[in-house]
Amino acid sequence: MYKKIIYLLLVLILFQVGGALAAITVSRVEPANWWTGMKKSEFQILVYGPGIGKSKVTLNYPGVSLREAATVENPNYLFLYVNVGKNAKAGNLPITFSNGGEKFVYSYPLKNRTDKSGALGFDASDVLYLITPDRFANGNPSNDNLDSVLINRNSPNARHGGDYQGVSEKLDYIKDLGMTTVWLNPIQENRMRGGSYHGYAITDFYQSDPRFGSNEEFRELTKSTHDKGMKMVMDMVLNHCGSSHWWMKDLPSKDWINNNGVFLQTNHATVSVMDVHAAESERNTFLNGWFTRGMPDLNQRNPHLATYLIENSIWWIEYARIDGIRQDTYSYMDFDFLARWNKEVYDEYPQFNIVGETWYNKKTSPAWWQGNSALSNKNSNLKTPMDFSLTFAMQKAFDGKADNGYLGDLFEDIAQDFVYADPYNVMTFLDNHDLGRFSRKEDEDLKRYKQGLAFLLTMRGIPQIYYGTEVLMTGTKEDGDGKLRVDFPGGWKEDKVDQFSKTGRSEIQNEAWTYLQKLLQWRKTNLAVTKGKMIHYAPKNGIYVYGRIKDDARVIVIINSSLKEQNVPMDRFSDIIGVFTKGKDVLSGKVIELDKQISISAKGEYILELGK
Repeated sequence: MYKKIIYLLLVLILFQVGGALAAITVSRVEPANWWTGMKKSEFQILVYGPGIGKSKVTLNYPGVSLREAATVENPNYLFLYVNVGKNAKAGNLPITFSNGGEKFVYSYPLKNRTDKSGALGFDASDVLYLITPDRFANGNPSNDNLDSVLINRNSPNARHGGDYQGVSEKLDYIKDLGMTTVWLNPIQENRMRGGSYHGYAITDFYQSDPRFGSNEEFRELTKSTHDKGMKMVMDMVLNHCGSSHWWMKDLPSKDWINNNGVFLQTNHATVSVMDVHAAESERNTFLNGWFTRGMPDLNQRNPHLATYLIENSIWWIEYARIDGIRQDTYSYMDFDFLARWNKEVYDEYPQFNIVGETWYNKKTSPAWWQGNSALSNKNSNLKTPMDFSLTFAMQKAFDGKADNGYLGDLFEDIAQDFVYADPYNVMTFLDNHDLGRFSRKEDEDLKRYKQGLAFLLTMRGIPQIYYGTEVLMTGTKEDGDGKLRVDFPGGWKEDKVDQFSKTGRSEIQNEAWTYLQKLLQWRKTNLAVTKGKMIHYAPKNGIYVYGRIKDDARVIVIINSSLKEQNVPMDRFSDIIGVFTKGKDVLSGKVIELDKQISISAKGEYILELGK
């Protein structure tokens, strides 16, 4: 009898343990919520938990249906494809997971689309101010340190402590300077061992990096930016993730990461995707290779991952109401995925804009990537590629010491704009967080600085200016990326110099700041520059002349690259001048008669608004 009792107790214990082991648990759900009233009715929910893929899933909610509960290699994942009808109301969707006798109900939030602000896109009427958040301003020191990664401002590659609050506190400064749009380098979680201050090794696509602040704080920063009449652009990375991303310990499938999750260094052969002579092995190494060991390469050909990434972008737009996206390492990704990503974002937000990092030496390659390109047999749907070719030409063209400079090369680069489907919708820039700074230590005056900015801000395209340009920050690529992204003096309470204020800047810095501010504030009001077509003339005697025209609004720009003052006969430029007889110099306020020669100083520039 005693043995039977022991036996029954053991059976009961095993039964209870088995039941406990079979209990359904959900460890992660992404995205955390969705919305009613989206133009695309279907969305994906990633569900992660021990053995969750073995569960049967049901959903019972008015106007909402479950099209598919897709399983993958790893039984710890489920991908739910949910359809939200037009008449569905906000509420908590009861998603039931059952497995044998076990049952678990997850309440999934479906919200109303109450915020209709933002998502405005950006165009040639805007100027983007590019900020590396960790290096701009530290408004909240309490979020500096995390996971034993401490800030160290003495190390160019460590975390320095900049955050959302710091940016928020400087929004008035940015607006006063004349910028219309704030572009932040990636702000999603980078919980990497080294700190990953730059933001390009994302470890959670749905969470803000806590060192910058919470999701809610980012949303508030975007709202504050909108309240001040500016826009917000978010830097995104869909090519790769960080090696410490939560899914790297338990991948959904072998093909989630390119090369079956095994490190393969990319060859960076960016032209191979459009090169008709490219060896297939070289193209595959480029597309499937990893950027670094710390940045595993995502396989956008996996249909569940592709949908996940597209939906993540849409979630951030809807959640934070950002106005645009700059997509990192654009050409490293699958073309068909990118075309679909662009289309689905634009379908949901028609005014939105995406700029792709198309880093090439020749402009034919970024032109190939632009939507409706005659150079490609497929439509990428990308509105705005980055014009690196013009950047490299500008870095050579403006030289304060060389006679005549390289304005001929600059002219020829612009003359090749016929390769673009839309040359007015490309991003232009003198430098950025990956390039040597336009300002150089050896520059003794502002002649190069002034000519470069005058050209950038009157040329066709959408200009971007890197933070610190206004105070003459310097740094070369040879110094290392960390020194291209230095702290803005005055962004930390302990800083002895505050270059956000006039009193903290040197005389030459204030001259540079005021020059840029005058150009930026004027540019906002001039339709010829922001909306007009461009006409230019081949450089002659070191003089480059071009014009911008929008109806009766006309601007003519004259740049002298020679080391001597010159007289410029104006009759050659009748296509721009037309019936106008006078030009007011935007920079000096001087009114100049156009029916005679114009004298322009050595290494000087004129930006003339035409009048009668």
